[in-house]
Amino acid sequence: MSDKKMSSSRKHHLKSVMLQIAAKMIAQETKDIADAKVVYISENSPAPSLSGDQAALMETCKKLAAIIDRADEERYDLESKVGKANKEIEDLRIKVVDLAGVKKPALKRVRMSADAMLKALLGSKHTVNMDLRANLKQVKKEVKEEPTEAAGDWRKNIEDKADRKKMFETS
Repeated sequence: MSDKKMSSSRKHHLKSVMLQIAAKMIAQETKDIADAKVVYISENSPAPSLSGDQAALMETCKKLAAIIDRADEERYDLESKVGKANKEIEDLRIKVVDLAGVKKPALKRVRMSADAMLKALLGSKHTVNMDLRANLKQVKKEVKEEPTEAAGDWRKNIEDKADRKKMFETS
């Protein structure tokens, strides 16, 4: 093959030729299937002879019933074979998917409280209130004592200040 690209008209021409050949092949295949049906019917069900007495017609009906029964049995056998084959194909597809592995999609972060998560997992019937602080260790808080004498505590002298306020109000 050369390194040159094929022109678009050449591509379209080749495509049309391929489509014509495919159409001819499909027409031939449908004709072959129709011919095969005619041959099968002529082999398996001979044309009944309707001339004769009642006993001959009864015999013909019995032969036709036997042929119908045999055809039903073949159809049932073929259907069961096809069903088994389809099931085997599906099992093999599942095995192929299992061997190839399933690509997991990237998970998105969802903000959810612990109560909402448990409710989602256990269902809406269960109302679970989870106290996360119940199992925490109790820690005693140490209070630092500051020297209050140096800065002076206003609470100790409140009564004295109240008396001063009264002095200013009365004058």
